[in-house]
Amino acid sequence: MFTGIIEATGRVAALAAKSDGLRLHINTGKLRLADVRLGDSIAVNGVCLTVVDLPGDGFWADVSTETLKHTSLAGLRINSPVNLEKAMAAGDRFGGHMVSGHVDGVGKIVSREDEGRFVRFKVRAPEALSRYIATKGSVTVDGTSLTVNSIDAHDFVLTIVPHTIQETIIGDYAVGTRVNLEVDLVARYLERLLQCAGDEQETGVSMEKLVQYGFTK
Repeated sequence: MFTGIIEATGRVAALAAKSDGLRLHINTGKLRLADVRLGDSIAVNGVCLTVVDLPGDGFWADVSTETLKHTSLAGLRINSPVNLEKAMAAGDRFGGHMVSGHVDGVGKIVSREDEGRFVRFKVRAPEALSRYIATKGSVTVDGTSLTVNSIDAHDFVLTIVPHTIQETIIGDYAVGTRVNLEVDLVARYLERLLQCAGDEQETGVSMEKLVQYGFTK
């Protein structure tokens, strides 16, 4: 589990193509790795990856063909900047929102407007994800927890504050940049709950079932 608060930006140090995907070496910059062990999870541009080697200046991770197909990681090149966040530990401060590191789809930057120290972006989401994105709700863009300002069909608007511009890769976005999107987990679970509640089959939620399984009296 992650929070969407980026801890550091890194860069792609090496790419090694494999028959079943890609092996990726990330130079982690100022990200503290003293508490990272093999098998730990680190989100790279919002994609949860498993550490398979720790050479000292960063880490190596394997990226499957499936992940390359459904995220923007296939577009990474040597020296590409990336957002980094280590998985939460029990008791960590929860600064953003619940982020799983499982990307739901890839969006695209369709406009950028610099407004003094702030930057306003319009992002186009895949049609299938639009219903999960709400005004003043949370969305994860390349691993960064952000608040949606407004929505227009499949486009949503973000206003990025100076600190986020400085501490993430968002300042590098231009029109056409592809970004990983993860919608709010609560929206997905709520949709599923409503589907079950409206289902006439035995799998539906009802007061009788809640009593039967001890959730209420």
